[in-house]
Amino acid sequence: MPPADGLEGLKRHWRTDIVSGFLVFLIALPLSLGIAMASGFPAIAGVTTALVGGLVATFFGSAPLTIKGPAAGLIVIALSAVQELGGGLVGYRRALAAVVVAGCLQLAFATMRAGVLGDLFPSAVIHGMMAAIGVIIISKQAHTLLGVTPTPGEPLHLLAQLPRSIRDLEPELATIGVASLLILIGWPYIKRPLFQRIPAPVVVVAVGIALAKVFDLQHPHHYMLAGHDHVVGPRALVPLDRSLFAAITLPDWSVVASATSLKFIVMFALVGSIESMLSAKAVDLVDPWHRRASLDRDLRATAIGNIVAGMLGGLPMISEIVRSSSNVAAGARTRWSNWFHAVFLLLFVSVVPWLLRSIPLASLAAMLVFTGVRLASPKEFVKTWRVGREQLVVFVVTMLVTLATDLLIGVGVGILAKLVAHLIGGMPLRSVFSPTIAVVTTPDAVVLRVGRSAVFSNYLAIKRAIDKLANEPNVIIDLSEARLVDHTVLEALQHLSDEWERDGRSLIVRGLEAHERSSAHPMATARRTSSS
Repeated sequence: MPPADGLEGLKRHWRTDIVSGFLVFLIALPLSLGIAMASGFPAIAGVTTALVGGLVATFFGSAPLTIKGPAAGLIVIALSAVQELGGGLVGYRRALAAVVVAGCLQLAFATMRAGVLGDLFPSAVIHGMMAAIGVIIISKQAHTLLGVTPTPGEPLHLLAQLPRSIRDLEPELATIGVASLLILIGWPYIKRPLFQRIPAPVVVVAVGIALAKVFDLQHPHHYMLAGHDHVVGPRALVPLDRSLFAAITLPDWSVVASATSLKFIVMFALVGSIESMLSAKAVDLVDPWHRRASLDRDLRATAIGNIVAGMLGGLPMISEIVRSSSNVAAGARTRWSNWFHAVFLLLFVSVVPWLLRSIPLASLAAMLVFTGVRLASPKEFVKTWRVGREQLVVFVVTMLVTLATDLLIGVGVGILAKLVAHLIGGMPLRSVFSPTIAVVTTPDAVVLRVGRSAVFSNYLAIKRAIDKLANEPNVIIDLSEARLVDHTVLEALQHLSDEWERDGRSLIVRGLEAHERSSAHPMATARRTSSS
């Protein structure tokens, strides 16, 4: 039986939720600081967002086990917003206005029940976008890990400077950065239960603070090594010169209607919503009680959180997958674990802010580089290739265009590439947005026949037809008449089938026996051959 919710859930499960909230707080603190600084926001802005995500968003329909806060996936958009809207404090305040309006747009999405958007975007496009974000994070943070300030430029330009940064690395800071990165890589391989209970980011921060003390980074100093003079000091530590409440910054609305602001409003709203919904769906899969989050309600909670965070000087937030997965693994029972993690953050920042100022930037950069490597891991390329060659083409096109331009253009070109691939593969032009759907009732089940094509761009029509059959115990989706069925639709139908099975109902997909698959993957794109 699923745990109780609301005050009853707090009364029954406060012990386990406090423990999981504490463990998530240990992970959230350094990540929030690092993400904020990488985004061009003040370090404390990341904590502000995490606090709003826990103390406010929790009560507006947040998915039961998700943790809301700043996310690495929005770093690129936030940093670009600050830079393109004026830079420095001016750009930061104007970016806050974009965050608030994006939150209002997300609230409109939730009101219009746009939670289904999470199923509409092709998986190859989403993964290509995330891989590009990973590369961009690496291109910017690898230099900080080495203690070097690169010449400003685009991601590929920054990557090209890495050999020079390795040559000119600052030994003390690079020691901290490399040691932090090695801890993050090696920690999962330490199988002792005692060590596994300690989150790797906590170890990274502890080691980083200790090394900063050894190297006396709290005071400016210089030293000679191999004939080179190195100068280091407090600038290598987290710059936290104001308290949480003194750091509250109001948005600047002066250019909110400009084309540049509107671009970032759309990017914050779309990318943030998609990431948040995908994270919430992923957490549903590992929820021990198989609870299904209402994506519309969770999007509403995210929207309200973004409005409040933006008004206080914080970053945009999403339902964040790393912290949410850790929350589940720590034994969380209800949404109160998200609230408790924010309470611990508030207590820590209020009581020992000096400790935050002892954290080396190189340690935070190592965490972000590690996150970037996971987003752009070669495993993602291999996984996409196994689904089908056309998937890999769309993945790579999305990634490269995003790196060369920006996220919005990259996603748009990726979607266009997917549509072109489908048209080449036999999708009728007239079915891009509207498949043919017929419902036939048989003694054993209701059969929903989909014709022409079943692809990401017309899945909304298919989903609506399935939703009308929500009270039926047995439904069959017959795809035998569809000339093309893509991976995104097959994946979405599989998730729906799993949900129906947990409810004691049956949703079966059939009719693909005569179709030709693009690979051996069970959910690879299926094309009907001329002879079938």
